[in-house]
Amino acid sequence: MKRGLWLILLLPALLFSAGCTHRTDLHRIVIWHQMRVDERLILEEQMHRFMDLHPGYTVEAIYKETEELRSGFIVAAIAGQGPDLVYGPSDQIGPFQVMNIIQPLENDFPKAWLDSFNPKGLTWYKGHLYQIADKLGNHLTLVYNKKLVSKPPETDSELVAIGKKLTADLDGDGKPDRYGLVWNYTEPFFFVPFMSGFGGWVMDDSGRPTLDNVGVIDGLRFLKELRDVDKIIPMEADYNIADALFKDGKAAMIINGDWSWSGYRKAGIDIGVAPLPKILKTGLWCAPMVSPKGFSININVPAEKLPIVKELITFLTSPENELATAKQLNTMPTRKVLYQDPFIQNDEILRNSAIQIEHGRAMPVVPELRAIWDAMRPSYQAVLGGAKTPEQAAHDMQELALQKITEMNE
Repeated sequence: MKRGLWLILLLPALLFSAGCTHRTDLHRIVIWHQMRVDERLILEEQMHRFMDLHPGYTVEAIYKETEELRSGFIVAAIAGQGPDLVYGPSDQIGPFQVMNIIQPLENDFPKAWLDSFNPKGLTWYKGHLYQIADKLGNHLTLVYNKKLVSKPPETDSELVAIGKKLTADLDGDGKPDRYGLVWNYTEPFFFVPFMSGFGGWVMDDSGRPTLDNVGVIDGLRFLKELRDVDKIIPMEADYNIADALFKDGKAAMIINGDWSWSGYRKAGIDIGVAPLPKILKTGLWCAPMVSPKGFSININVPAEKLPIVKELITFLTSPENELATAKQLNTMPTRKVLYQDPFIQNDEILRNSAIQIEHGRAMPVVPELRAIWDAMRPSYQAVLGGAKTPEQAAHDMQELALQKITEMNE
């Protein structure tokens, strides 16, 4: 989308964003982020330690919802304003790079230091490094209640068998009071693991959508059978409903991301984390999207301020700070030296999370991904509602995705 159109569409945000940072204040560093509350508390503690080590400097973190962060940062940065650092998942890199509002980083940091990261924690796009991550994952896994599930399923047939066994009408009213499996299956992002397990994916290496194929069709059919034939998932479930059912002990298993684990523990659930199952028909593991979450530098940060901004990134991604975060949140660090740390090696959840990351596929960072999500959603939900067959839905997804991408690039 052209820069001028963004400015017109987002003028109200521009009026707000343009004054929220001061480019001339070389001793104040501002971070925009979309971290959860538990992540924010850790960030605040680390920021205070950085300020203690650098008297005279102030670091300020400002929370914004994901969409507000993206649109607000685009408009503010185009206007020469915005935060010094923007933090979030890697899929925002494509749109930011297209708008030329983040800096290439490969020449700003020593090569040996960059080599100390898991390569998946460094987001490159069009030959340049645009994001350095402190967390790797943001991925879906199978989370299970150990009180109900002693051994998690390894295949799709085992998933169905365990789900049937644990779905139960406990009060005899003819309705399930406990489900074998729940998750936010109404959203395409949460469908991706089954699409990939049956051999499908959202796009090819050139960014062209690949939605009209047998993998997508079989994935849609499998999902609908889980609900309508096997009856191990609720007839309707968005994110909040699925999350509440699992926290209340009314679901044995849930498909959710690494961001959710600490919340389940706080709810008193003794959780296990396992890789999503292998699809027997294809021999493929269900592959969720995997993405790092990290820091990018605003294109407007002046050269004289860049050294302290880079020093802050170095501090926040240090092994010490990444390990502290992993211990509190069970997130996978990006510094390779930590993978041999006894805590990482001995933690069951992190070990299985690492396996899931290996089974997963990198989330594309190209701007076209947004058009593909928007194109998938109507037909995907029409299959769930019985208005379209999987075959028709796959065809319509592809056609609409191509149309939306064309419109986006006009």
